[in-house]
Amino acid sequence: MTKSELIADLSAANPHLRGQDVELIVATVFNEITAALSRGERVELRGFGAFPEQRRAARTGRNPRTGEAVPVDEKAVPFFKAGKELRERVNRGKRDARKSTEHKGRAGAGVAA
Repeated sequence: MTKSELIADLSAANPHLRGQDVELIVATVFNEITAALSRGERVELRGFGAFPEQRRAARTGRNPRTGEAVPVDEKAVPFFKAGKELRERVNRGKRDARKSTEHKGRAGAGVAA
């Protein structure tokens, strides 16, 4: 799902809100998450997940064009860790989809036999 798809879905689900307002809300949420991460804070959205900061140690990399060794500085990168509720919902959805596919497959096999 893209940001514009998210805005469109939220606008459709909330017809009492103007599209511009929904766009502003989504942009504000993303900007606040980005600002907190840039300050080195951990962002946690209960039921969804967390964005802890991970440190990558300094290392020697390679220039892919020349093969020359290049020093890469230490850096911090955001990392997403899914929350328990999100993991369960994703796995439940996959199980349901698998069951639906298996059921259709068995029904089709029984008809063909």
